[in-house]
Amino acid sequence: MKYLNLITISILLSSLFFGCQKEPKQPNFLFILVDDQSAFDLKLYNSNSILETPNIDKLAQGGMVFESARHMGSMNGAVCTPSRHMIMSGRTVWNLPASALHQKQTDFNPIDTMTIGAVFNRAGYKTMRTCKKGNSYPNANNQFTVVHDATKRGGTEESGSAWHAKQVLDYLGEREAGQDEDPFFIYFGFSHPHDERNGTPELLAKYGATNHKDKESLPPANPKQPEVPVNYLSEHPFFHGHPALRDEERVPGVWKNRDVNTISNEQGREFACSENIDIQIGKVLKKLEEMGELENTYIIYTADHGIAIGRHGLMGKQNLYEHCWRVPFIVNGPGIKAGTRVEGNIYLLDVLPTLCELAGIEIPETVQGKSFKSVLESKQESVRDVMYGVYAGGTKPGIRTIKKGDWKLIKYDMMDGAVRETQLFNLAENPYEYLPEHGKTNEMQTDLAENPKYAEKLAEMEALLLEQMEEHNDPYRLWDQK
Repeated sequence: MKYLNLITISILLSSLFFGCQKEPKQPNFLFILVDDQSAFDLKLYNSNSILETPNIDKLAQGGMVFESARHMGSMNGAVCTPSRHMIMSGRTVWNLPASALHQKQTDFNPIDTMTIGAVFNRAGYKTMRTCKKGNSYPNANNQFTVVHDATKRGGTEESGSAWHAKQVLDYLGEREAGQDEDPFFIYFGFSHPHDERNGTPELLAKYGATNHKDKESLPPANPKQPEVPVNYLSEHPFFHGHPALRDEERVPGVWKNRDVNTISNEQGREFACSENIDIQIGKVLKKLEEMGELENTYIIYTADHGIAIGRHGLMGKQNLYEHCWRVPFIVNGPGIKAGTRVEGNIYLLDVLPTLCELAGIEIPETVQGKSFKSVLESKQESVRDVMYGVYAGGTKPGIRTIKKGDWKLIKYDMMDGAVRETQLFNLAENPYEYLPEHGKTNEMQTDLAENPKYAEKLAEMEALLLEQMEEHNDPYRLWDQK
């Protein structure tokens, strides 16, 4: 009887102890998306950059940096529109709702309810979003419970990036005041550094830039300005295939100019806007830390696509060079080994399935992307071997690219056959995709498509491109494909 009492007491104590244990809390998510930022702008990817982003650097030091993260491409000139559809839905570029092509065609599509906000709402998360208006995925954006969207590209607290940060800070303050313990998903989007790049006066001064308004003159040179990119050209060797493209002809402060003064000034404006974004991120991270939420929050930092700003003689994002096809991508959060860099080979459309897995949420059947949770857990280096990209926003079929290992192929078929070009790069030897016009003496630091030594590699990449076009339901074929 004595032993029975002891056993009973032990069971009761165990029940009380384990009954008091809280279920492991689901992680929070802070998804940070900037508008038009090349990975090469950041010191993380380009040690020669003068852009200062201490908060982004800190995220990288405490988390994982992806070397190969890319958007899959676009079928229209507003590259951000299909990119944001892919982020929200996890679907590939040729399998998106009609609003990805025609932004005002917003009739209901079943995929709308399988996007980030809807998925996390159903899983019991509190969801909030702030970002720019337009060139996005309206039916997916509206799935978030709290939405504060506005386009803010000015140089003041109210008209610039600080406005987006304020929406997040106010939302976190409300959670804190209401002692809300439900997990959250915050989509923290910015309208910058997309043009017009009207930075704050102090940051413009730091980078020697001015908001140039006079079409008849060039902006002044300033020693504080960034130097032109290493792959700068005064013009692209052939037409980009998109007549009257806004980004190449009508960006305020640039227009059709590609001189050194204009490009250095515009890079300075870009950097001013990007550093301001970093400052705003710092405010939100500080608030999460004060609330005791930072350690249980996954933070993802990325961009919807890159931007040229003088690289290869181009200005916009309507091309498939690395400065535009590749995006910065950092993940910081519970269980992620600090200070790691991985190849990754991820698309932005892989974000939704990955976040679902991290949260323990079932991945919607509509998703076509791949979760890279195993990469975040350091169990593998990348999730795919081959990456495919498209730009078909101008004349058709447009531009296609393929990357496998160190090798990258780009093909152009535009202007009713007037522009038909092929480029082959070895990115290990030529990461900036130097062309003959750059005048490099290293044999590998140029376009190798015409070099007979690499004819076999060219044929291999050509076959691989066609295979990927078929696999991704590409509706077009290039002039030399059967």
